Amino acid sequence: MHRSAIKFLATVLLGRANAHAQNWWPGLALDTPVDPAQAGHVVYREKEVARLLHPSALKAQAGRDIFIIGSGPSVKENDISAIGSGTAILLNGSVSLIGCPIERPLAIAIEDERFIWRHFDLVRTKVEKGMFCLFSVGVLRAICEIDHKWLGDKRIVLIDDIRKPYREARRSSITLKEFDFAHLSADRVAGFSDDPSRGVFQGGSVAISALQFAVYCAPERIGFFGIDIANADSTPRFYERTGWTAKSGIARARARILAHVELAKQVCDEKRIELLNFSRMSALQDCGLAYDARYARAAIEA
Repeated sequence: MHRSAIKFLATVLLGRANAHAQNWWPGLALDTPVDPAQAGHVVYREKEVARLLHPSALKAQAGRDIFIIGSGPSVKENDISAIGSGTAILLNGSVSLIGCPIERPLAIAIEDERFIWRHFDLVRTKVEKGMFCLFSVGVLRAICEIDHKWLGDKRIVLIDDIRKPYREARRSSITLKEFDFAHLSADRVAGFSDDPSRGVFQGGSVAISALQFAVYCAPERIGFFGIDIANADSTPRFYERTGWTAKSGIARARARILAHVELAKQVCDEKRIELLNFSRMSALQDCGLAYDARYARAAIEA
């Protein structure tokens, strides 16, 4: 609740164009890397707590296949152990898969600080030394408030919102259209960034940001597990206990999420990257990603 109050005050005092300053206030300062060969720094209350890596470090670790794994209940219908080690980008609660069935992920990705406030114990337990962590500005600040020392031995890559970038005012669609690395849909609702080091378009789900990082890594295939969307407010995530579901904005953001996926699919088609959907109940089918059953437990057992 104290963060909600800070967000409200930031809007009143700084105006809409700069209200996102609440993401790094109080105490967080970032030195973002421009050169892939050099690291930046995460500074909290004037003390360096971690290095900040260029996305090219993640790209160097990626292979031909990348799997983006969300927290939808459909995850339980698939044999996730069938994917290779170092191929998965785990979103939010899917970090619970680390160790078994995911030996080691390519990265984890969290951009909503509310997940940190609710589930940092899970993150702290599962995410090991040296793992790639794609974190937003707000997530970095929230972690620093809880335990800044935890960041020290992780490989941190920034998820910076290109529309509301760190230390800069909110950008208009006109400004974004001038960037040669940015794609915008005709109605300017959806966007896609070819260069995550300069920001990504956030589209209602961390899956959208993770997808831009995945495409940047230039794999042959990108597959989605547990990106169900439609049942986000009615069915527990696979790691939640039955009968209890945390509030989510995913279902309400359905149209926005799918618009971003549709644009991303166009970009992937141009780059000859195949997008695959392994969730039987996913709304991704509405934008041309038909259900692929190759990892379904029934298919594998047969």
